[in-house]
Amino acid sequence: MASAGPRALHLGTTPISARSVALTAESSFHVKLNQDALTLMTRSRDVLEHAAASGQRVYGLNTLLGSGRDTAVEEKSLLAYQIQVVRYHNSGVGSYLDRSAARAVILARLIGFSRGGSGVRPETAAFYGEMLNRGVLPAIPREGSVGSSDLTQLAAVAAVAIGEGQAFDADGTLIPGAKALADAGLQPLVLAPGEALALVSANAYSVGVGTLALVRLQYLARLADVALSLSLETTARYDGGGNLSPFSPAIQAAKAVNGQGDSASAVRHLLSGGWMEDVRPEVSVQDALSFRAAPQTHGAFRSLVAQLDAALEVELNGRGDNPLVDVESGLMVSGGNFQPMQLALAFEGLRVAVAHVGISSERRIAKLYPPQRAIRARHLQAASTKAPSAGSGPGAGLDSAPAAGLAQEELPGLLWYSAAGLLAELKFLAAPATLGAPTLSADVEDHSTLAPLALQQLEKSVEVLEKLLAIEALTASYLLLEAGAAQPLGKGTAVVVGRLADVLADRPAAPDLVERARIALRDATDRVLPETEEGAELR
Repeated sequence: MASAGPRALHLGTTPISARSVALTAESSFHVKLNQDALTLMTRSRDVLEHAAASGQRVYGLNTLLGSGRDTAVEEKSLLAYQIQVVRYHNSGVGSYLDRSAARAVILARLIGFSRGGSGVRPETAAFYGEMLNRGVLPAIPREGSVGSSDLTQLAAVAAVAIGEGQAFDADGTLIPGAKALADAGLQPLVLAPGEALALVSANAYSVGVGTLALVRLQYLARLADVALSLSLETTARYDGGGNLSPFSPAIQAAKAVNGQGDSASAVRHLLSGGWMEDVRPEVSVQDALSFRAAPQTHGAFRSLVAQLDAALEVELNGRGDNPLVDVESGLMVSGGNFQPMQLALAFEGLRVAVAHVGISSERRIAKLYPPQRAIRARHLQAASTKAPSAGSGPGAGLDSAPAAGLAQEELPGLLWYSAAGLLAELKFLAAPATLGAPTLSADVEDHSTLAPLALQQLEKSVEVLEKLLAIEALTASYLLLEAGAAQPLGKGTAVVVGRLADVLADRPAAPDLVERARIALRDATDRVLPETEEGAELR
């Protein structure tokens, strides 16, 4: 039987989802340009060549760039000028992007070509597709863009395409770009007039790597509800808390905040089938806000994640080229679509939202630790007209369960302290990143988005929040396991606790404990709260 071959992302002229881009970048999926995209690019190239032949002065086609925008480039120098543009902009610094991020950059630029605004030849776009399909992995420095087109990152890709620059081989060793092409069976690309600027002038780093951040953020939205559900069961088991009325459909229907109802529904799903669904007369009238208002916090976070998704899809499905080839009018038009302000602000806002999710998580962690729980239990007993009998009531388990005499440090390390440190980092990372760009190019480029910096800070925030939520899930699971199985957990939380029980049983050191918990939580969360299906353009 013939092999079906690798799965592919089909690029045409129809909209493409950010999630499909991320899945393709993270996998071995191939890309294929459909005939409608090839036809559109041919028409786009015809417009550019007509403008060049007419003697029209067009930015970057027959003029210099930046402050040299009104200086003409002689026709006899146009081909050499393409090489000069690539070399000039290949000046990024810092660490290199990993495989998924590098693939995302190339793929995002290829998608931009397919939209018909750049004027590149179809064979140039196809060459970028073959770089992806044959595993050519340019060495792309992380720093160097101010967010008015990711010039340095894209120049690193273009340099390899023309047989210069550096790339990684299959073992991760840096090799010359020309060798990487030869090993893949490709000849260096010879650029036509206007193509150098089209290759480097786009936001493919911010957009491509942004899709990878989006997928992680979508996962964190689910993980936050998992950690919250575990903490609700823990505070209900030990402290008489865990009032589920704030998660009820009635409360959620009363205020239509995007994402809030989804968060509350996820919690109800995770806890369904467990003992918390039963009416508990001893339950606290109201929990602390980190529990009670969690749907509002998590929902706002989900809403901003959705806004990022929308902003990425605007960039992926739009034409950010300058000059823009307008196929319908047959003109080349100067503009500012390379300035991804909406995307930059989406990155900014999400870091604040991430910090708020982290604040609530750390406060719940604090309330799960024994000294905090003991204070709560004494308060409940003092307020009661009848002290609860052993093994019942709001203080049940605190003095009788195996966890009763645990000192704070006998929980999974002093993870509360680590959580506090992580929260401080989240607050620091929430500071604005997009306001600090200086003016460049003789004050012609006098405003920038700094979208790449905002994205890089968001990537750090995502990493920190995942650790913090893992600590919350670990702490709650530890206490639930110590309390025993007298009362059944929810059908979703039971799966998660079971996975974390395996991690806790090995008693690894704290760094390994959190890292192993993160891995276990990814699998468990996908089981109990499955992710959205991939886009239809993947086949």
